Amino acid sequence: MRVLLILMLMLSLISCSILLPIKVDRAGDINIISTPERLVRGEYLAEHVAGCTDCHSQRDWSIFMAPAKAGTHGAGGEVFNEEMGTPGTIYAPNITPAALDSWTDGEIVRAITSGVNKEGVPLFPIMPYPNYARMSQEDIYSIVVYLRTLRPIVNDVPKRKLNFPLSLIVRTIPKQAEFGTLPYKTDTVAYGKYMTTAAGCMDCHTPMKKGQPVAGMEFAGGFTMGMLSGGTVNSANITPHETGIKTWTREGFIQRFKALDFPAAREAPLSENQVNTPMPWTYYATMQAEDLGAIYDYLRSIPAIDNTVVKYPEL
Repeated sequence: MRVLLILMLMLSLISCSILLPIKVDRAGDINIISTPERLVRGEYLAEHVAGCTDCHSQRDWSIFMAPAKAGTHGAGGEVFNEEMGTPGTIYAPNITPAALDSWTDGEIVRAITSGVNKEGVPLFPIMPYPNYARMSQEDIYSIVVYLRTLRPIVNDVPKRKLNFPLSLIVRTIPKQAEFGTLPYKTDTVAYGKYMTTAAGCMDCHTPMKKGQPVAGMEFAGGFTMGMLSGGTVNSANITPHETGIKTWTREGFIQRFKALDFPAAREAPLSENQVNTPMPWTYYATMQAEDLGAIYDYLRSIPAIDNTVVKYPEL
């Protein structure tokens, strides 16, 4: 009887995950016009905010903060595996024109915002498409324009291997996107929330349980991440609590990033017994100071959560 129940449950999972269609519309018939303004905005978002080329390049884990390896810019191949807390093995896809030239603009937009690729395959949400779905249509269009200009790099990225039953459940995760609105920069809290969402800050700075963010612990840190270079790190509490950033000034917050905005910071090898960090400090260091300041203003507006985090638990 128990075996029969297990089989019935498995069949139910299969029917729900395979027989039911993905709840995302077909890719729209979109032809995005490239303009100088869109190209500039798209480069800024893709290279300094949204993490497009950070995740879709191969990172050098022998260097502190793991910058992208030369010659892999946007070409994909970075691995996310079980050692890093991923339920399976996932490879970042190639997003240079060598891979995307056969994609329509609508297919790229759908992948970025709804999590379904050209072939109709659902993307695992380590790709933060729920965040990008809340960005403005114009910002997403600008990113597409910029991706079309990347240097084409041929790189045959392996297919992912998700663990069961997630390999079935993943079909139920994508949702139809509804674009958000870009707030005025004068409303620094609302604009900061927008930029915080685009940068995916909450994704890494919220503890997870069974693959889901722990409710009520948003931005409180404690999400444990493994690294390809070895060791684990817990993300920091970035709420306005004593255990977070309560004592940080706006200027100090900005400077914490800007202090790493120079070439040598991206070339510092790990010292002996030093544990790396997946936080791409040098990537966000190139963000505009006013945007970093707006992120600070937003983080100061969220609930303060008491959560003391030991950054490197193994040391």
